[in-house]
Amino acid sequence: MNGRTAVLNKLRAALGVARDDEARTQAVAWRLAETPTGVVPARGRLPEKDRVALFCEKARQVSASVERVASIDDVPGAVSAYLRARNLPASVRMGTDARLKAMPWQTAGSLKVEPGPAGPQDEAGVSFAFAGIAETGTVLLYSGEANPTTVNFLPEHHIVAVDASDIAGDLEAALSAIRQAFGKGTMPRTLNLITGPSRSADIEQTLLLGAHGPRALHLIVIDGS
Repeated sequence: MNGRTAVLNKLRAALGVARDDEARTQAVAWRLAETPTGVVPARGRLPEKDRVALFCEKARQVSASVERVASIDDVPGAVSAYLRARNLPASVRMGTDARLKAMPWQTAGSLKVEPGPAGPQDEAGVSFAFAGIAETGTVLLYSGEANPTTVNFLPEHHIVAVDASDIAGDLEAALSAIRQAFGKGTMPRTLNLITGPSRSADIEQTLLLGAHGPRALHLIVIDGS
């Protein structure tokens, strides 16, 4: 018996269920097949304009900075301005997301774009979110070459672009969009739900930003395509 089996057996014993409990097996199969929706708070059930405003408000409440631009062509300039304002090197790391690659990075002056996964030497990374979640100010990113997960966690400054039209009211709607994008029964290896910069108050209840990841999260909301 390995450790995993031992732990699962203890859980079954504590719950008073057997390994071959047919009712529980059918219940799990039904939930996987039907993906029932849980209770959805009313806070995010808003028209798009109000959803975007709520997303920006909630993101700022959790210490993220938010900027709104008119189109994707404005993103390189916004990224460059963010770096200059914080006296950071004019260099960013990003993946191969087609939306990011299509942006006119040459218009951002001396800004250097480094492709591929991030390393400990990178101070700023740029990602494109699959979705935003209005009720919590969260961005949802999935793992892959297009947006490497390392970009989400290794650089001290994480800059995330998100289309206003991709901002859902709630988590359930964002997950439903992921299922639709990848197909029934298929999911990316990792989904990262990012709400504000990394933080911890484990030591003496003192809030520390950047404890387990970026100490700054900057969201660029693209109002038009």
